[in-house]
Amino acid sequence: MIRAERLTKDYGRHRAVDDVSFSIEQGDIVGLLGPNGSGKTTIMRMLTGFFAPTAGTCSIAGIDVAEDPREARRCIGYLPERVALYPDATVRRYLTFVARIHDAAGNVRALVDEAMEKCGLTHMAPRTIGKLSRGYRQRVGIAQAVIHKPKVLVLDEPTVGLDPRQIVEIRALIRSLAGQTTVLLSTHILPEVSITCRRVLILDHGKLVAEDTAEGLAEKAIGRGETTVKLVAPEREAMAAFAALPGVSAADVTGRESGGLLTITIASRGSEDLRPRIAETAVTRGWKVFELAPKIISLEDLFVEILKAAEEKAK
Repeated sequence: MIRAERLTKDYGRHRAVDDVSFSIEQGDIVGLLGPNGSGKTTIMRMLTGFFAPTAGTCSIAGIDVAEDPREARRCIGYLPERVALYPDATVRRYLTFVARIHDAAGNVRALVDEAMEKCGLTHMAPRTIGKLSRGYRQRVGIAQAVIHKPKVLVLDEPTVGLDPRQIVEIRALIRSLAGQTTVLLSTHILPEVSITCRRVLILDHGKLVAEDTAEGLAEKAIGRGETTVKLVAPEREAMAAFAALPGVSAADVTGRESGGLLTITIASRGSEDLRPRIAETAVTRGWKVFELAPKIISLEDLFVEILKAAEEKAK
């Protein structure tokens, strides 16, 4: 449904996007993740026909954006980073205007009502947009993007300016579109992609440096080479037993509590999950295990690791 092939965009001597290729299947929700200035917005503007690429091609629903931009745009709902709204218009009047511009198939009033209901704007229909909070203006921006029921929805930072409750509601709205509309959203907020998206494309300095599923990212955050076990056992015997396990590089006591409760941190030579071997060793010897957990790093730390690895590879 969305295809980018070797997309490149130069602004004078600065290369904002560098030879990026990816494809997104129908009904999928994909996150474009990267730090500020990584090229996310530029890619979205090329996909939606606002910018022509310096090199490469992109297509929407099989339509080449450069060859037939008008037909490609009919398939797209777009929420730009800074959505242009008419502050003097009411919510209903503005959305009615947008629906008519799109020449949306169906009853315009019904389409407006449906978009407002989806985005939690029904009670705001008679309000003037200029008097709305930033969060509600963002909702109006999302409503104008979905009003014509596009095949592809492109969202640039969709939850910017929303309060925590609104963020949860907008994320639920985006997830509800899975299977009906193909969604590409950009963000620099890691929880956004882990909660909302099925797949993640990670950009840095205009390059696509990693691609994974949301589940794959979560798995990479677990089992980072260390496992902690809390148990009651003879200290020397436990240390010797765990240190002798295949794949273990070191075992250290990192905590002692009353009742003989030990906290032992066990390091792996690789990224192997050591928990099955640790549990089997403890059960065989009759030791009481109170906790057994892999080291889990935050998604933020994982993101930094991925970017560092990409930068080192590029050197």
